[in-house]
Amino acid sequence: EAAEALIAATNASAAAAAWAAALLAASGAECATSSSDAYDPASSSGSASVGGGAPSCGAGAPLLSPFFVRREVDLRRGMASWGRNGQLLIFRDKLIDGMTKNGYSEAFSERLFNQMKGFGAYGFPESHSASFALLAYASAWLKRHHPAAFFTGLLNSQPMGFYSPSQLIQDARRHGVTVLPYCVNHSHWDYTLENVRAKSPQLRMGLRQVKGVNQSAAERIVQNRQQAPYASLADFLARVSLNKTERNALTRADVFASFQLHRYQSQWQVSASEQNDAFLPAARDLDDGISLPAPSEISEVRADYSFSRLSLRRHPLALLRERPRFKGCCRAEELGRIDNGRFIRLAGLVTCRQRPGTASGVLFLTLEDETGNSNIVVWKQVQAQCRQAILSGRLLIVKGLVQRADPPRREGFSTPPVIHIVALHLEDASHELALEVDSHDFH
Repeated sequence: EAAEALIAATNASAAAAAWAAALLAASGAECATSSSDAYDPASSSGSASVGGGAPSCGAGAPLLSPFFVRREVDLRRGMASWGRNGQLLIFRDKLIDGMTKNGYSEAFSERLFNQMKGFGAYGFPESHSASFALLAYASAWLKRHHPAAFFTGLLNSQPMGFYSPSQLIQDARRHGVTVLPYCVNHSHWDYTLENVRAKSPQLRMGLRQVKGVNQSAAERIVQNRQQAPYASLADFLARVSLNKTERNALTRADVFASFQLHRYQSQWQVSASEQNDAFLPAARDLDDGISLPAPSEISEVRADYSFSRLSLRRHPLALLRERPRFKGCCRAEELGRIDNGRFIRLAGLVTCRQRPGTASGVLFLTLEDETGNSNIVVWKQVQAQCRQAILSGRLLIVKGLVQRADPPRREGFSTPPVIHIVALHLEDASHELALEVDSHDFH
């Protein structure tokens, strides 16, 4: 089903490219003879043949992957935008004149051009919406029935541009997926599935998530454990050739926790292994009897975000709830039980900022807490008042009004309401935790 959806998504662009190429060919448009003069409309949107071999324009040039001379405007784009701004109409006279010169009747040419207008106004958006619907269905089916595999695929496809690995990991855990931490005896470069024959496979963190570790280093770690698992940190360092930066990156990301070592202790032992003094050779077991105190939970979370950009420990907001500044702040999961128009306070990490060109300057923020995500609407006046907090804040406290739209009730269906918070004021509380949080910003 997922493959069929991908094919259908491709066909929408292919159909438009076919229409464009056919009409240009019929009107006598030249095909490009050299790549230096060519403009490829497929380079921006992609095109693929539908069914068998593609027809040709002129002497063997494929119709569904047309290369037109640069002076021929991208007709395919005109078809896609006709219903919005009329770009297709600028082609009418040129194309119809060209078709009549090539022996087509004016009535036939006019009728064909009107069909293209119909495709641009309805067929093109309809075919795309159908394709996206199929993709959405395939994705929802995979997430519902095979959530661990679904999230593993997404995490291994990063960067994707919208949801960060931290958001995906937290969403996976909210949907019942067990996420296992780094382990030098089990982690690969990519995220992997473990216990795949079980009813609920587990997702293992991949070393690709560790700042400062490249794929080559991860592959050496995996290759050297094939003969036998690493028995200790000293055994690991003796068998795997890593530079100082890579060793430090692994300790800071807490990859050696499986050896019953916390960050500080593993860093201490790695430092001991780097002694170059001939009179003080590094001990084989690296255990000098010194036991360092473990870092606090909040220090662990800060380090997780600094060196892995996510944490499997408690969410940062869960650590702040008892502080006076955050008491009384709603959680994302509570918004569905709050009436429309009610004033609330809400806190969260900023994971996305969007200001679409079609939104008349309105800014949309996504805030994340330990229970989920909240959508914040920020009007231009509030943007002006809280500009600095919006631009630089990684942890925001929002005062605003709940905007709730309940969909019509249908028998047999339970559709959740659409909820936004219309911001009245935004306060930057980043200094409360000092985290390095990934935020995807779109303009």
